[in-house]
Amino acid sequence: MNKVIALTGMCGSGKSAAAAKLEEKGFAKVYFGGITMNELKKRGMEISESNERMIREELRQKHGMAAFALLSISEINRLLENNKKVFIDGLYSWSEYRALRETYGENIVLLEIFSDKNIRYDRLAQRKIRPLTREQAAGRDITEIENIEKGGPIAFSDYKLENNGSLTELYRRLEKILDLVYS
Repeated sequence: MNKVIALTGMCGSGKSAAAAKLEEKGFAKVYFGGITMNELKKRGMEISESNERMIREELRQKHGMAAFALLSISEINRLLENNKKVFIDGLYSWSEYRALRETYGENIVLLEIFSDKNIRYDRLAQRKIRPLTREQAAGRDITEIENIEKGGPIAFSDYKLENNGSLTELYRRLEKILDLVYS
């Protein structure tokens, strides 16, 4: 079985940039955040930080803290059956990791992408889609740490990818980690 790489990290750390590079390299993406976005669209709700938070918390209340992993396992399996290299964009909770670990064993690889908080907040304020003020970003950090077990996967990651510099540096470091994962 191919490895399943799960990207984890705080908002603004560079998960989307790493995800774009993995897709460019032919990896199949399973986007946990897409479940939230699809639910917002289905309900005809505006895409906003508060609505996204509400949907994420509602899905976790309904399906448990492993909701996004449980709702994605069939898609991951389909991709693996087609012999694809798979990555998960945005694993958040410890329960999600545990559900994936129960399903994929040693073949689930946690890759944390991290950046200094001020760098993350600057990036979030400047992004074109769903920009966040510093206050909103701090609020999201606190909510993710306190309410959705985000610290567990970050602390338990198999690999840590620092992203305080350029995209070129991020991609170079990512390549080194991929060499380790697939060697």
